[in-house]
Amino acid sequence: MNNPFHLAIPVHDIKVANLFYGEVLGCPRGRASDKWTDFNLFGHQLVCHEVTGSRIELAHNPVDGDQVPVPHFGVVLTLPQWHELKDRLVEQQMAFVIEPHVRFQGQPGEQATMFFLDPSGNALEFKAFANIDEALFRTE
Repeated sequence: MNNPFHLAIPVHDIKVANLFYGEVLGCPRGRASDKWTDFNLFGHQLVCHEVTGSRIELAHNPVDGDQVPVPHFGVVLTLPQWHELKDRLVEQQMAFVIEPHVRFQGQPGEQATMFFLDPSGNALEFKAFANIDEALFRTE
């Protein structure tokens, strides 16, 4: 990976966020204080900041028959990573906003995808392509 992203998000409780991102998702922790924590989100820097009274306002947009939550963020994984994470979340009985499935099946841009919320209401999507080099920034 050439350029990992840095994303800072609001959370209602840093201890709850630490459990979710650290234990549920399995993200290694980096630097931290009593109000924020850095996580290694599959090679990217995610920073959770405790913000009192923060409230996430989600909208939805139709994509291939699903109501996709907006805003959302996540990571494009390899198919083996995606399946490993999906299995981990299913085992932990994650409440999915959009269940793990393959979108655009048989079409250009075919992708495995799943959506869920963190405890603060931040929407996350994790997806994977069989051929990421051809599919990720496809324009058709």
